[in-house]
Amino acid sequence: MRIDLHTHSSVSDGTQTPAELLATASAAGLDVVALTDHDTTGGWAEAEAARPGGLTVVPGMELSCRWFPAGAPPISVHLLAYLFDPAHPGLAEERARLRTERLGRGERIVTALAEAGYPVAWAEIVERSAGGVVGRPHVARALVEAGVVESVDHAFASLLHHRSPYYVAKADTDVLDGIALIRAAGGVPVFAHGLATKRGRVVGDEAIAAMVAAGLLGLEVDHPDHDPEERAHLRGLADDLGLLVTGSSDYHGANKATPIAACTTAPDQWEALLAAGTGAAPYRD
Repeated sequence: MRIDLHTHSSVSDGTQTPAELLATASAAGLDVVALTDHDTTGGWAEAEAARPGGLTVVPGMELSCRWFPAGAPPISVHLLAYLFDPAHPGLAEERARLRTERLGRGERIVTALAEAGYPVAWAEIVERSAGGVVGRPHVARALVEAGVVESVDHAFASLLHHRSPYYVAKADTDVLDGIALIRAAGGVPVFAHGLATKRGRVVGDEAIAAMVAAGLLGLEVDHPDHDPEERAHLRGLADDLGLLVTGSSDYHGANKATPIAACTTAPDQWEALLAAGTGAAPYRD
């Protein structure tokens, strides 16, 4: 079996609709793919309706969170949430708050760029998002289309990184609260790309242990942004803490160069994850 448990559609910051993404997954020979758009379940219905025969689709989400270390600035972390009940009141309320937060933050970033003379317009970016969750990649794509930068990666490296004068932070969920909400909704929380040092600051092993105490069930180990040493460390940590180990591409369509199925999850780990989720069922034959 070939299993990819982390992909994004145009409902958040990917470039393919859920239907197009699933067609790509099927063409790549995947048996199982998870749809994990940022802070939304907005693509679930289309994914269920458009699922190609023979492909199992896991309804999921990537939840924007923060770890708050003592005496230091917070660190951005992401939780992959699988097979949760989308109607759970607490998690639904937090998803709505995060989407509102993303919209306000995106508008402030675009306003600052426009005031500095860059040819971007918030109304056009929102229109192109087709009602999806708007994030920095949408702003990056607008900058590419305006000829300001060569690529989405170039936009992040030059104008949208954390130290840019145009960067605006957002009020993400405390990761321990996020884990509790996912578990309360019957879902399976997995810590996404936890040692991706190329992205910026990362948390230490003590933080991951605290997440486990709060109910974390897995670590995303095999990820394109983890080097071999980082993967080995996370694999050992997962073994020590009794956690599931997942692998995935973090596919974003044309917004990233990484192809779907670049990294995959072992079948026994997928079966364990499936057994742990009680809030929703995968879409399959």
